[in-house]
Amino acid sequence: MFIPALLVLSAAFLLRSLLAARLDRWNIAAPVLMVGCGAAAALTVAPDALVEVFNTEIAQHVAELILAMLLFVDATEVRGGRLWGRSPGLVARVLLIAMPLSIALAVLLGAVLLPDLSWPLLLLIACIVIPSDFAAAERVVRDRNLPAPVRGVLNIESGYNDGLVSPVFLFALILARTDNQQNTAEDALATALPFAIKAIVMGAAAGAVIGLLLFLAARAGWTSAQGRRVAVLTTPLLAYAATVAVGGNGFVASFVCGIAFRYVFRGSAASYIRKVPERARDILTDPTAELQLLEEVTGLLTMGMWFVVGAISVLVVQFGLSWQVVVFCLAALTVLRIGPVVLSLLRTDLSGRDRFLIGALGPRGTTSIVFGLLALNGLATGDEDIVLTITVVCVLGSVVLHGIGSAPLANRLGRGRRR
Repeated sequence: MFIPALLVLSAAFLLRSLLAARLDRWNIAAPVLMVGCGAAAALTVAPDALVEVFNTEIAQHVAELILAMLLFVDATEVRGGRLWGRSPGLVARVLLIAMPLSIALAVLLGAVLLPDLSWPLLLLIACIVIPSDFAAAERVVRDRNLPAPVRGVLNIESGYNDGLVSPVFLFALILARTDNQQNTAEDALATALPFAIKAIVMGAAAGAVIGLLLFLAARAGWTSAQGRRVAVLTTPLLAYAATVAVGGNGFVASFVCGIAFRYVFRGSAASYIRKVPERARDILTDPTAELQLLEEVTGLLTMGMWFVVGAISVLVVQFGLSWQVVVFCLAALTVLRIGPVVLSLLRTDLSGRDRFLIGALGPRGTTSIVFGLLALNGLATGDEDIVLTITVVCVLGSVVLHGIGSAPLANRLGRGRRR
């Protein structure tokens, strides 16, 4: 199975690379191509063999490392050196009001449509389907037809929401996977809270120390441009491994590490560059250049995750779909997202159309995929099938709604309103 899958995956990578510009003009995003190739590869494999591949400790660790790197990249993509971007009030409303409300509504709707599931499992599913990720529609967040505040809020939100949700996801997973019926939310919180505290301390320390060391090494001429890019690539892995080794949440640590690293490295570099003559400023390049290798590697890993979704979709079809799952996923992609976002942005300077755009342009992607795989490997309650089905249906629905539909929606509602 490995060699045929590797052959198809490599060919898909090559095809996407050779036709990237043409596929973009045709509005065919990378996820659409990779999902199709993954499904094609899985059709030649027995279903039991697919389950054995994905429900393994190795697959779980690979998914964990991918998410750690993605969280680090998300945290370092804040522009202008501002923690909440150029519209902190709008971002705070979407992250701290709309997202918790969406998760709560998803749990309530799940209780109505899927009454056999426990509330911890429903919370776990909500954490999978609610966080947005622009892997399915990455061009939209850069579309100049959209007003700058809309682009800024979408960019910061998609970078931060998975980092904020991951502790809640861990809490729900701990509570949902236990076989002990006497386990309580207090017990799970008592387990998850120390994980988060250790993660914040370890992540902040790792990011600040590595950022400072990289700046000092670059200023002294001890490292090269390639060396700096490799150092950045290994930073989230180091933060994740060190935090897990001391019993912390590696995902939160990677996210916090990215924030601390960018602030320390960029701040140090900017301060140093201003103090030297212009001819000597090439000692340190633009700090964003240090992220290039990491962004390219995570981009490749993201494409691989979409390939996995395509493969798993074959399993989902064989499991069978209930109308309750379809309705739940459709609601999660639309009203459960749009309603809370529009509500949270009332009494702001944004027009009603802009508020609707922020709510409607909320694709689901890599974060949902990785959370789904972690749930598949972490649950021991026999509910893996329903979690896997909801994850895949939600992500595939997002590919259709957002990967194909986002660009036309942004052009139609945002055209001529740039500012």
